Amino acid sequence: MELVISVLDANDNAPQFNQSVYKVQLLENTERGTLVIRLNATDLDEGTNKNISYSLQQLFPQDGRDVFGIDRNSGEIRLRGELDFEDVGLYRLQVDATDQGNPPLSGHCKLLVEVLDVNDNAPEVWVTSLSVPVPEDASVGTVVALLSVSDRDSGANGRVRCAVWPAAPFGLVSTFAGSYSLVLREALDRERVSEYEVEVRAEDGGSPSLRGRRGVRVPVSDVNDNAPAFAQAVYTVLARENNAAGAELARLWARDPDEADNGRVRYSVWEGGVGGVASAGGGWRPASSYVSVDAESGRLWALQPLDYEEVQVLQFEVRAVDAGEPPLCGNATVQLFVVDENDNAPALLPAGSGGPGPGVSGEAASGALWAWAAWGAPAGQVVAKIRAVDADSGYNAWLRYELWEPRGKGPFRVGLYSGEVSTARALEEADGPRQRLVIVVRDHGEPARSATATLSVSLVEGTEAALAAAGSSLSSGAVLRAGLRPAEGGAAATGAAATTNVWLVVAICAVSSLFLLAVVLYGASRWAPRGGVGAGAGGGPATLVCASEVGSWSYSQRQSRSLCVADGAGKSDLMVFSPNFPPPPGPAAKETQPEPPALLDTVSGSLSSTVAPSPTSLPRSPHLCIISPGPWALVGVGLSSWYPLALGGA
Repeated sequence: MELVISVLDANDNAPQFNQSVYKVQLLENTERGTLVIRLNATDLDEGTNKNISYSLQQLFPQDGRDVFGIDRNSGEIRLRGELDFEDVGLYRLQVDATDQGNPPLSGHCKLLVEVLDVNDNAPEVWVTSLSVPVPEDASVGTVVALLSVSDRDSGANGRVRCAVWPAAPFGLVSTFAGSYSLVLREALDRERVSEYEVEVRAEDGGSPSLRGRRGVRVPVSDVNDNAPAFAQAVYTVLARENNAAGAELARLWARDPDEADNGRVRYSVWEGGVGGVASAGGGWRPASSYVSVDAESGRLWALQPLDYEEVQVLQFEVRAVDAGEPPLCGNATVQLFVVDENDNAPALLPAGSGGPGPGVSGEAASGALWAWAAWGAPAGQVVAKIRAVDADSGYNAWLRYELWEPRGKGPFRVGLYSGEVSTARALEEADGPRQRLVIVVRDHGEPARSATATLSVSLVEGTEAALAAAGSSLSSGAVLRAGLRPAEGGAAATGAAATTNVWLVVAICAVSSLFLLAVVLYGASRWAPRGGVGAGAGGGPATLVCASEVGSWSYSQRQSRSLCVADGAGKSDLMVFSPNFPPPPGPAAKETQPEPPALLDTVSGSLSSTVAPSPTSLPRSPHLCIISPGPWALVGVGLSSWYPLALGGA
């Protein structure tokens, strides 16, 4: 008999894995559903004891996230969630395999999932400390900000390079790993750039590399490093005389690029500068007595009416001071030219002081003058000359003479610009013993001003007229007036002529001597070497400088000499400037007395008809007057004499 013994299986074998530990590497950007690993466990039992089911347990991290999933029947583990290396770099999983025996037995293994880094994080920049605003006078190397830079990636992906843009005037200095200092590399200027937008750029070493950036706003604070500056170094201001007190003359403006108090400017007339003018009384008056500057707006005001006859040019300085600490200042020179107005009427020069001229007696202040003329005098003979001056200048002082009475065809006429009273025709006895002429002297101003002179011309015999002329040239007007008044009878006139024969001889001798001396001096100067004339003229041609309110203003620091065209008070309407060349060595240079340099005389564009220097300015040696080429010409060389100013061209 054969006995077949069947051994029934009992669940005495647990499922077994091939390895106790499995290791898997996954990139952190692995997509969901990717197969991680397929596990397989074996069981030696039979039947249902051999049927295995798989389960997954996450050991680390224990955050409960369902990142991985396993198929219970096949043992395939797939990715269900997203991996992040920067969050979890390693997962520890336990896989259990359980059979279906009774009781069930199970086996397990460990699965290590290593997450590999991918360059998916850009560098990050943080500002940990910021010191703003930065003074514009901050020294090079000043720390403006502290920065921290990091990258969550690892390896080359987390290695960061930093730079600052724009490259100037700031730079980055690495203090330690991941920390930088933003420092000043160049000097700042708030007036050029008042604020900087700095960008710190970071770049990692991944492939492809990622970049991060952080902007830093750096304002620059102001320092009082700029002085106020005027738009012009010299301001030329024209002001009409007789302006109202408080009238605005000009407006000055100084720019200070600083801000706040550092750029707040105040104006003032600087008393310490070159300013002021010599008053008519001989004293010195500062410029602040004539003008004032508004401290806030810079407007230039007139404190009092200006008088051209007192002040022609007023030069002063205006100072602009800011309110910074320490305060800075700037200066500008103001040249105030007073424009003449026709506010002075012509004035007749008094007799006996080089006034109305040879052959004329009387008082010019009252306008009553008298002269003598001989019967039978031919037409064109000069019997008198009316002289007048006008305190104005330029066109306002150009005088013209008009015969007001008698109107019509009288025996006399007057030169329009010379003032010479001459015969219009031959004098006859029918003209009477006396002629009364009313002469009006007018200037060319707008409106014109005038003065009236009454000239009484006595018609006498030729001998008496010659005696009267000689007496006038000898300045014996008081004696001659007493003996030549036409109101006396003929017998009295004959007696006076008999008693004055001696004076006539003396007068003829004196006139002859003066004439001879003048001829000798003229010949000497005519044939003298031109080097002497050149030395006297200053070694160069004379220059005529003229200007008026309708022309241009001229300024000269050279020596000036006034030219005289008639008797009367000294004026500066016509000036001859000579260059400042040193005089030649020798006796002539020692005898020549230098004249002080004049500041600036505003010269007129048209010549006054009567201009004369003061008696103290008369030359005491033979002299030569020169005028530059033009329509005017000077005639004669003499000793202490006046020079006729003739019209030499159109």
